[in-house]
Amino acid sequence: MRKIHLLTASALIASATFSDVANAEDLTLCWASWDPANALVELSKDFEAKSGNTMHFEFVPWPNFADRMLNELNSGGQLCDLMIGDSQWIGGAAENGWYIKLNDFFDANGIKMSDFIDATVVGYAEWPKNTPNYWALPAFGDVVGWTYRKDWFERPELQAEFKGKYGRDLAAPKTFAELKEIAEFFQNRTIDGKTVYGASIYTERGSEGITMGGMDVLYSFGFKYENPDKPYDMEGYVNGAGAVAGLEYYKALYDCCTPPGSSNGYMSEGIDAFKSGQVAMQMNFAFTWPGFETDANVGHGKTGYFANPAGPNGEQFAQLGGQGISVVAASKKQEQALEYIKWFAQPDVQAKWWSMGGFSCLKAVTLAPEFPSSQPYAQTFLDSMAIVKDFWAEPSYAVLLQDTQKRLHDYVVAGQGTAQEALDGLVEDWTENFKDEGKL
Repeated sequence: MRKIHLLTASALIASATFSDVANAEDLTLCWASWDPANALVELSKDFEAKSGNTMHFEFVPWPNFADRMLNELNSGGQLCDLMIGDSQWIGGAAENGWYIKLNDFFDANGIKMSDFIDATVVGYAEWPKNTPNYWALPAFGDVVGWTYRKDWFERPELQAEFKGKYGRDLAAPKTFAELKEIAEFFQNRTIDGKTVYGASIYTERGSEGITMGGMDVLYSFGFKYENPDKPYDMEGYVNGAGAVAGLEYYKALYDCCTPPGSSNGYMSEGIDAFKSGQVAMQMNFAFTWPGFETDANVGHGKTGYFANPAGPNGEQFAQLGGQGISVVAASKKQEQALEYIKWFAQPDVQAKWWSMGGFSCLKAVTLAPEFPSSQPYAQTFLDSMAIVKDFWAEPSYAVLLQDTQKRLHDYVVAGQGTAQEALDGLVEDWTENFKDEGKL
C-alpha cells in the first residue's frame, strides 16, 4: 500500500497547482481544537477564494485528539484530507502508510525544507529522523516555555525583599536553581489581598502532560533517550545521575511551589492558573502566549516570557511541541489537499499566519529583522526553538508515552519510590518494548 501512496503523490505533482472552480472540492482539515485552529479557519478563507475549494474543519479537544485521529488514520477513514498531526506521530504515520511522502511534490513546487526552522523539519517532517524523507510541511512551531507576572516582579517592595534574601535582582530566571528560589519566594505570599503560589507545572496523568513537563526539565539535567552511538541503548542515559537529579528537582518543585489541587494539570489548567492570578510563573507551550497578551487580567504589559532555564551543568534544552501538516493517504482528494499545502507554504501566507497568532516555522518570517519586536514573546520563541528536543517519534511512541506517564506521575505526584527507581523502571519498560519490536 505504501508504494501505491508514493506513486499517487508523484502522479499528482503536475496538477498540484491552484485549480479552477470546475476541479474544486470540499476538503476537510483535521487538527486539535484550540485558538490556533480558529485562526487557521480565518486564514484559509484566502485559499478558498483563490482555489475555489471549500474548506471544512474537524477539530478535536486535545485530551481526545490523539485517540480520535490515530484511530481515524489507522482505520483508513476518509474524514480527513489534510491532517495537522502531532510531532510524535510521524514515525508511525510514515511506516504505516497513513501520510503520503512529499519529497517529489516539494521538489516540483520549489518548496525547500532548508527554508524552515531546522528543528521543526526534524521534529515534524522527517522519518527516519535526520534523513531527507519528508511526510509533512512544518505547520505550527511550538515549544514549552515560561510566562511570569512581570508586574509582580517589578514591584519595588518585592524587589527589595528578594535582593535582600538572595543577593540578586528579582528577574526572569536563567537557571532552574533560580527558578525554584523565585517559586519559593512567591509561594503562599499575599498579593493584592490574595494568596498566590510559585508556579504552575505539568502533572497531568491521562495523556502526555507530566511527560512534556518532566522531560522539559530532565533534558537540561543530562537526560538522554539513548546512547548517541548505539540506538536504543538506554542504560545510564535515561536513568543516569543527571536524569535522576532532574526528576528529583521536578518533584521538589511540585511539592514546594504549586497551587493546591495541582495533581493533574496540563495546558488548560496552567492557562487558568495564570490568568486568574494564582501563580507567579507558569510552564506552558508557546501557543498560549498570544492569549495572555490580550487578556484583561494579565495582558498589556503584565506578562513576561522566558525560555526554559539551564540546568546545573549549563545545559539548556526545551521540550518541542508543534505539528506538521500532511496529506492523508486514504483521501480521495489528494490533488486539492496538495494545493492547500502549496498555498500554505507561501511566505506571504506564513507572515499572515504569524500575525494572526499562528507560529510560523518559515525562516523568511522568523529571521526577518523585524520579527523579534513583532510581539513581546517573539524573541523568547526564537530562543526556545533553538534549544528543543522531542520525545520518541517511534511508531510505538504511544506505548512509550504511557510508560513514561505512569512512572513519572507515580513518583512526582503520588510520591511512590525514588527518582532512581522510577527511571530504572522506565528503562525496563522501554527495553521490553524495543525487544518486542526486534530493535534490541
